[in-house]
Amino acid sequence: MSSGKPWIVLVGGFLGSGKTTLILAASRILAQQGLRSAVILNDQGSDLVDTHHAKMHGVLANEITGGCFCCRFSELASAIEQMRLHAPEVIFAEPVGSCTDIAATVLSPLREEFLQYRLAPFTVLVDPARAASLFNANADSNQSFLFQKQLQEADLVCMSKADLHPNAARISNVETRYLSAKTGQGVQEWLNEILSGTLTAGTKLLDIDYERYARAEAALAWLNLSLIFEPRSPLAPAPVIGPFLDRLDEALTAAKISIIHLKLFDHTPTGWLKAAICANGEEPVVEGALDASPAKSHGLLLNLRAAGDPAQVREIVEWQMQNLEGSVHSIQMECFSPEAPKPERRVLRAYLS
Repeated sequence: MSSGKPWIVLVGGFLGSGKTTLILAASRILAQQGLRSAVILNDQGSDLVDTHHAKMHGVLANEITGGCFCCRFSELASAIEQMRLHAPEVIFAEPVGSCTDIAATVLSPLREEFLQYRLAPFTVLVDPARAASLFNANADSNQSFLFQKQLQEADLVCMSKADLHPNAARISNVETRYLSAKTGQGVQEWLNEILSGTLTAGTKLLDIDYERYARAEAALAWLNLSLIFEPRSPLAPAPVIGPFLDRLDEALTAAKISIIHLKLFDHTPTGWLKAAICANGEEPVVEGALDASPAKSHGLLLNLRAAGDPAQVREIVEWQMQNLEGSVHSIQMECFSPEAPKPERRVLRAYLS
């Protein structure tokens, strides 16, 4: 950490694997050691829950929207340069959770572009519950394709959520670390390993069919919504987002639409709250001010990733939004399937030392 060159740390993994949570936990540890960090988030759409979440934790955050890092490489490069003005020792970057081929389209071009930075090995996070479902013989073929490709190009594979899955099965033929961003288990050890300078980034380049890749991403519905909600009488964040999330979960389940990742964020003058689920009927993971006082105005953000038809997903969300008891305005919504990935640069040269 003493060379003066900031580290760039890419943390990948399938939707809902805990990438942002790990980055925030690592940032807290680095801050305790007197080291500055920053994060660049990435999404196919706009209005990201994770960007607001990171800022609420006091982490310097930027975002690349409208496409994955590979398709917005020039923007990523500019964002990294902008971050350098704040002199962070570590810049985390989180690719879109449905993206792969990161080694060839992001890591290798970064190595060629920036000699003043150091690249950490590419970490891919794995949610044990997701792994169990996608290794199943009846797994969704599109999600399984993306998941398997992410594993194949990882320099390091880390099982996340070790507090929830302490006995998670190992992935066959893959050396796996175990982490819990919630309890801190393994996070310091992971930082020590990736920032040691002994491991090389981008050593595994994929042989990937981009037409198959495009079909797999196109099977997903991507919805981002922001709005201002003014309830009939002041409410705390919890009684706003709790029932809204529950009703949305029930409606999507009834329509046989599989939730892959749903994040709901409420920001009021009295506090903020975030709730997230990674499957239909799952108990939400909640973070923030559960004891915040009632407020007259709520800024709501919803990021929903599902396996289904975007038009149907949009209709369901619009119906639930209309059923909010109060005034809803300043609505911005987009719902779509990701376009075919078209990398700006693809460098098929591995760096083995």
